[in-house]
Amino acid sequence: SYLLGAFKSTRKVLLHGIIYIVGVFVTYLAAGLVLLPLIRNLGGISTIAYIVIGVIVIVFGLLELKDVFWYGKGPTLAIFPAAAKRVEFYVKRVSKKLSTAFGLGVFVALVELPCTGAVYLAVLSLMSLAGVSLRHAWFLVLYNFLFVLPLIVILLLVAKGKDVHLIEEWRGRHKRDMRLFTGLVLIALGVWMIMFVK
Repeated sequence: SYLLGAFKSTRKVLLHGIIYIVGVFVTYLAAGLVLLPLIRNLGGISTIAYIVIGVIVIVFGLLELKDVFWYGKGPTLAIFPAAAKRVEFYVKRVSKKLSTAFGLGVFVALVELPCTGAVYLAVLSLMSLAGVSLRHAWFLVLYNFLFVLPLIVILLLVAKGKDVHLIEEWRGRHKRDMRLFTGLVLIALGVWMIMFVK
């Protein structure tokens, strides 16, 4: 919505959208490269660390399942309201420079990391069990590309004239299904981590 309001040119919408997505991608990739060796070292101290992480991931999965039936009640994996308002504040005031599009992507990724990082934490932990290597760095690149792939699809749809409100309506209709899927995946990953360590 911001891009369509700020730019009349489809080319500029695509360019600034891509730069924003690159900001998100780079931030998550950097977080993974920092966390992977840390988790590896933590696991080297004790396999209990992996079991604890597995339990945390399962709890995150249960929170997602809770939101399928009782959204908004109790703890939830969502951006903090104050952070969401800050994102909205920056979006409305961001300039038309490419650097600000990139910066906004970095900021949004950092704000989202606590609520979208559960799967990432599980994946990094499973990767660390096999050892940290250059090959795993490429896996991180692939994972983070898949993470931003929905953003790329949305950007292309909007650039081709798809109504943003229709996309948001689709997301609203399928929100429960996505939470259900995410919750089941997180629980499966957590159980797998605990069983794999043992």
